[in-house]
Amino acid sequence: MKKEVMLVTGAGQISMAITRRVGFGKKIIFGDKKKENAETIAKIMNNAGFDVVPMEMDLSSRESILALIAEGQKYGEIKMLVNGAGVSPSQAPIEAILKVDLYGTAVLLEEVGKVIAEGGVGVTISSQSGWRMPALTAEQDEQLATTPTEELLSLPMLQPENIRDTLHAYQMAKRCNEKRVMAQSVKWGERGARLNDIAPGIIVTPLAIDEFNGPRGDFYKNMFAKCPAGRPGTADEVANVAELLMGPAGAFITGSTILIDGGATASYFYGPLKPEKN
Repeated sequence: MKKEVMLVTGAGQISMAITRRVGFGKKIIFGDKKKENAETIAKIMNNAGFDVVPMEMDLSSRESILALIAEGQKYGEIKMLVNGAGVSPSQAPIEAILKVDLYGTAVLLEEVGKVIAEGGVGVTISSQSGWRMPALTAEQDEQLATTPTEELLSLPMLQPENIRDTLHAYQMAKRCNEKRVMAQSVKWGERGARLNDIAPGIIVTPLAIDEFNGPRGDFYKNMFAKCPAGRPGTADEVANVAELLMGPAGAFITGSTILIDGGATASYFYGPLKPEKN
């Protein structure tokens, strides 16, 4: 029996929370670079009544992305995409961050956009980090949005001499995600589908705990202590936003980024998190 198909990348807490919220009744293909992570989530969800197939999938590889799509198409039309895959500044070097978070996301949105069913919808997970980086020029933003995927990593602004550190690489990748969603939403719209982005702040996940224990741990702890919410967020709170964006109540929302960071960005510009001027 054919089912509507949901593709999910990144076997983490946010991906699982969103999938549990909107994946009922669908055939869910859950991809992760470590297949055992996808298998763990598949077991949890299948034991809760969902229909999940785990598979190994590398977001930095177009071939791997196409294999994920092909697996989904075995079961029916692809109706939903959740892209929660990525690496953080403390987990990977500059080159890997750009290849996975920037290039890989761009390829995924492009390839799924070629096959997404009418009425389909996708969300990708970026980050508040892209909001704190100084503004780029209009030309640079357009380059991030529209440069052919195989040429993205050749852009001058993404060359090693122009990337300060892994945090800067991560910020550039997340800025690119948001611009890419805007451009790709136009193409998805031609197929009667919608695409949006969610930019979370500090959400308690294993990845975030790595950051708390990493070289910038005190920075992140200070951030959620001094944001208006006074705490980090949860994966289920991100899923609340995804449920809106992916459901009928969000039918007029496409090409948008929703910032969900407890007010950390607001505090960074206009509150106690504002950097001191030298």
